[in-house]
Amino acid sequence: MKRHWQRRPLCIRGAFANFQTPVSVGEVLELATSGQAQARLVRHKAGRWSVSHGPHDKLPSLRTPDWTVLVNGVDRHLDEVHALLRSFRFLPDARIDDLMISVASHGGGVGPHLDSYDVFLLQAEGRRRWRIAPPGPWAAVRGAPLKLIENFKAAEEWILEPGDMLYLPPGWAHEGTALGSCMTFSIGARAPSRHEFLAALLADQADAPGGPDPRFRDAGRIPSPHAGQLPPDMVQTMQRWASGWRPSQQTVREFIGRWLTEPAADVWFEGPDRELSRRSFTSLAKRQGVRLDRATRMAWRAREAYINGESVPPDASSQALIRSLADDRFLPGESLRPLDPTAALWSLLAQWHALGWLHLLPQAPRSP
Repeated sequence: MKRHWQRRPLCIRGAFANFQTPVSVGEVLELATSGQAQARLVRHKAGRWSVSHGPHDKLPSLRTPDWTVLVNGVDRHLDEVHALLRSFRFLPDARIDDLMISVASHGGGVGPHLDSYDVFLLQAEGRRRWRIAPPGPWAAVRGAPLKLIENFKAAEEWILEPGDMLYLPPGWAHEGTALGSCMTFSIGARAPSRHEFLAALLADQADAPGGPDPRFRDAGRIPSPHAGQLPPDMVQTMQRWASGWRPSQQTVREFIGRWLTEPAADVWFEGPDRELSRRSFTSLAKRQGVRLDRATRMAWRAREAYINGESVPPDASSQALIRSLADDRFLPGESLRPLDPTAALWSLLAQWHALGWLHLLPQAPRSP
């Protein structure tokens, strides 16, 4: 982190020693064709690129060269893949986006391009050649269905095998090409831009209920011979509204927490098959413990906590447990047993369980 993070690339040979992929190529292709996850099929033939968005009824054979399918957010669909993200929790969860998987036939790739965020490229199966170049005044290829750059010239090159990983800071141009069929995991970091943040904040505040909402008034207006002219007093009033609007620091902090824990757009949650009363849930949780759903985003700051785009009501008696749930993504039963049965946290946990935001841990098998 000190030497390379957002500074320079790093190729880590054997980053995951004796790496065994937690998901098969077949499982990834099934996600791409099922419509459960967002997927893109990219082909390259005779210098021409094409992109089709899933769900795909049928994908080409891996014996057919020059294609790749990219499946977003696989960590939100498979426990084994989600578990791999634990190795990247030296970063705050708020900085980790998702784990995308690409499956490619020989020659497959998405062409030379650059990303505006940090990315870890972990080779899962087969081999892939990576060529990279430092940030520069790269020009975009006009009319291409992908964000490609033209006149790409590589400064460094590596061939990655299973367990090898390449880290790239933002802005570094790169091109990955499959050498035979292969599978690559891409762990991307979230990096909101100022424009994205302000647009979201303003939209949130525009929808916020309550507070004064003055309307333009112009009593005593003198008739004007220029009906097409913008009224100066109307312009000045609106300028004053814009320059005078200042959200409080608490409002901005609270919005940041909600925004950074907002689930991905393609995420949905499923509650339990059988609805539990609070009493039944409490009893089971004390015995089994709870864990956050793969797709749940949770974070805390000082005395505040957020989950899936919502503020967690403050409850001083359970702050330590809420922080532990966000940090560890689970709470064992023994940590819940001392909690007062009337504590507000029980209502929250039961509500999140009903929404599918968290689940009971599997019950340990009984000793014979």
